[in-house]
Amino acid sequence: MENIPEIVEKAFTEQIYKCVISNPVQKSEKYKKIELQFLDGLYHIEKHTATQVFHEKMTYEKAKGFIQDMLEKSYKNFHAWSSDKENSVQISKKGKVTLRTTHTKTQNAPKRLTSHNREKNYILQQGLYIEPLVDMGIFTKEGQVIQSMYDKYKQINRFIEIVDDEIKKQKKEEWHILDFGCGKSYLTFILYYYFTEIRKMKVKMTGLDLKKEVIEKCNAAAQKYGYKNLSFQVGDIGNFQYENKVDVVITLHACDTATDFALHNAICWNADMIFSVPCCQHELNGQIQSDAFSILTRYGIVKERMAALMTDTIRCNLLSYCGYKTQMVEFVAFDHTPKNIMIRAVKRKNGKRQKDLEEVQALMEEFHVSPTLYSLLEKSNHLSTKNT
Repeated sequence: MENIPEIVEKAFTEQIYKCVISNPVQKSEKYKKIELQFLDGLYHIEKHTATQVFHEKMTYEKAKGFIQDMLEKSYKNFHAWSSDKENSVQISKKGKVTLRTTHTKTQNAPKRLTSHNREKNYILQQGLYIEPLVDMGIFTKEGQVIQSMYDKYKQINRFIEIVDDEIKKQKKEEWHILDFGCGKSYLTFILYYYFTEIRKMKVKMTGLDLKKEVIEKCNAAAQKYGYKNLSFQVGDIGNFQYENKVDVVITLHACDTATDFALHNAICWNADMIFSVPCCQHELNGQIQSDAFSILTRYGIVKERMAALMTDTIRCNLLSYCGYKTQMVEFVAFDHTPKNIMIRAVKRKNGKRQKDLEEVQALMEEFHVSPTLYSLLEKSNHLSTKNT
């Protein structure tokens, strides 16, 4: 039985969505069979006695160790199903382990478990061949989510859903999109796929980043995918010049004040939509102080979080003052990262609201802060005279 770990490694891959452990070695074994079904990033375990079912949840790695332990000590049969294969393991009385793999037809394979038998209708559906998701290690070539990447799959869909909520309301023949601080551009490629393949819209996208090597790789990937209207440039967010009309500005995890420069550019360009996920808001944390509310600056962790929330609140109010309907929405679950806020701003038809600016000015005065976005807008004459 020395080869059981190797057999389990082959039989229980990350593509497996259901498996069954059965045929106990001893009749006295408590559980007659054990079923594992994948749902929402975890394996849901059902341990069947003669009269009861006991439930448990495991990660992929923990489930693999559990299966190995069961086959080494207590059971002789194991069956596992992926979208197109069935792996069958049998252990003889003498301990010989045999693995057989057969291709299954959809109608013969067990059904995949879904939440309350209703699978969430993601925009990026399983079964589609989305090449960037395959290269990212999120999809198999058959279009199935790799189990360990399910959380990332949900996060990407959440991003697309937030964008889609506004895009589907618009009637444009062509979209011009700028992605500031694009990095490796995982979401840029997915967004391009969303516009061209799902929404069937014309789009011209440009990604901007400071790292030349990253930009070269992104351009090569765009060419590989056949994304003709997606290109990448080396450049700085602060002084980037763009001559055409800008419909959408995206900035994901641009560090500290880089987000402010991106938002300022978007306002100057009169962009129709802005999607921004801020990161590393250090600026106000180094400035903030208050006599009346010193309790909020006394404890480091409270000061840090308050400064970050204050930064984003000021940004939202300034965007609102500049003519945008602005929201802060949860981008990913808080238990995954505390940096889970996305600013979504959509151009309004009605003009500026003075109260939004006055609230920012009052906050700045009370906590003695000078946020970069305010300074940039003041220099570019987007703000009215500051209150005295």
